[in-house]
Order: sequence, then structure tokens, then C-alpha cells
Amino acid sequence: DVAAAAAVLRVHASVSRVAAAACTRLAILCMEDQNRQLAAGADAVEAIVAAMRAHPQEEEVQTEGCWALRNVCAGDDAAGLARIQ
Repeated sequence: DVAAAAAVLRVHASVSRVAAAACTRLAILCMEDQNRQLAAGADAVEAIVAAMRAHPQEEEVQTEGCWALRNVCAGDDAAGLARIQ
């Protein structure tokens, strides 16, 4: 679930393959509206950014991280706009 993927990302952000896989999982989960706010509440945005900063030269982490951020921050309702901030 979303909280588990965010937790894995926080704990294993230093391992690029794990970070990329966790970002992919978050991106897929956050394609569903109800998971976006759960991800924000689980500090997924901060974990994704930390993983991307830890691996600036790893294309897979950067690509999957961008996809995950896009999906977590999607939405034009009040909650979506707050997640973008």
C-alpha cells in the first residue's frame, strides 16, 4: 500500500534499485485519486525528493521519481493544490 511504499523509500533511499522500485510503486498507486492524499500524509513527496537527491545521476530513479511526484501531486481540487505546495 501507499504507506508501505513510502516507508520502504525512506528506509532504503540509498539503494538506487530499491528507490526506483518504490517510486514506481508510488506512481502506480497514486494513479488512483484516493491514494494521492494518503501518499501526502505518509510524507511520500519528501521521501521521493530525498531519493532523487541521493541519486542525481541515476536515470531510473530520476524518471520514476518524476512520475511519482506527478501522480502524487495530481488533481485540481483543494487537496491537489495543497499537495503541489
